[in-house]
Amino acid sequence: MMKKKILALLLATVMVLGLAACGGGNDGNSAGAGSNAGTAGSDTGSAGNTDNAGGSGSGAELTFTTGGDQGTYYGFGSVLAGQISDRTGTAVTAIVGNGSQQNIYAMDEGDAQLGFVQSDVMAYAYNGTSLFEDEGKIDSFSTVAALYMEQVQIITVDPEIKTVADLKGKSVSVGDSGSGVYFNALDVLGAYDMTLDDIKPTFQSFGDSADALQDGKIDAAFIVAGTPTTAVVSLSTNRDVYVVELDDEHIDKLIATSPYYSKNVIPAAAYGLEKDATTVAVGAVIIARDDVSEDAVYDVVSGIFESIDTLGHDKKSELSLDFAASITAVPYHPGAAKYFSEKGFDVPTK
Repeated sequence: MMKKKILALLLATVMVLGLAACGGGNDGNSAGAGSNAGTAGSDTGSAGNTDNAGGSGSGAELTFTTGGDQGTYYGFGSVLAGQISDRTGTAVTAIVGNGSQQNIYAMDEGDAQLGFVQSDVMAYAYNGTSLFEDEGKIDSFSTVAALYMEQVQIITVDPEIKTVADLKGKSVSVGDSGSGVYFNALDVLGAYDMTLDDIKPTFQSFGDSADALQDGKIDAAFIVAGTPTTAVVSLSTNRDVYVVELDDEHIDKLIATSPYYSKNVIPAAAYGLEKDATTVAVGAVIIARDDVSEDAVYDVVSGIFESIDTLGHDKKSELSLDFAASITAVPYHPGAAKYFSEKGFDVPTK
């Protein structure tokens, strides 16, 4: 068993190191990855590369706000930005972001034109509910494509924490301020008839949460990202990592009240676990400001889906046109709708 676990950890570590190399080596500052695009927000300008693989040649320069530098949003987003820039006439620069909610705010304020968001959070923003109930709806964006599922991971290094109920009285990171993780944590706790009052919440990024677990400063952390997540893999090289599973009864209860979730599994090989871990997941979606040109968004979608095999990231295996065109909560951008129509998919638009 120990040999298998060590081998699994080595494989996961090699995989994540490869992803980090593809991510452009950004150290967490807002310097872009993937292209040398100029001023953010410009819908005109020089194309990123003349090797246009089916793109429109829009010449647009777009800023793509993602997530923390130890999460999947930034790693995969950097790879996507590079490929779109290389293969179409639209230059995309990926920058570190602060989670789904803050990405939507940044886009609404014009600081970015593209963003990675959770499917549930974008629906809340578009309808002015939940996280966005106080300030009202933000509907200045449209769907570009759904890409993959993000697992709700409750990570601990304490083998005695086996269920969500075991988190009572414990110090638990519920995500960085402004991230969708916070609301996911509330949803999961609520399914078990718990609130933040039942735990000792801290508000930390993925990397900070992993460091705090490593140092024994917290007992568990909610992390919502595609697996394997860089921060957790790094933690698993030094400590035995455990994933707190959700049981079917409470998963069904959660989905009944929040249909954006679906049952999902974290594979044991992701972190050298003894077995697969059952949890829930939400979709990871790219959105665009409504004022981005149709040609530029067409380039974004075609740049991803016309050359999936050349993407230097494991998440490419989860990409499919069926899933990309499956969003119903927020209408699609006309540029995305044009691409999907060419592929035989009819998606809703504004």
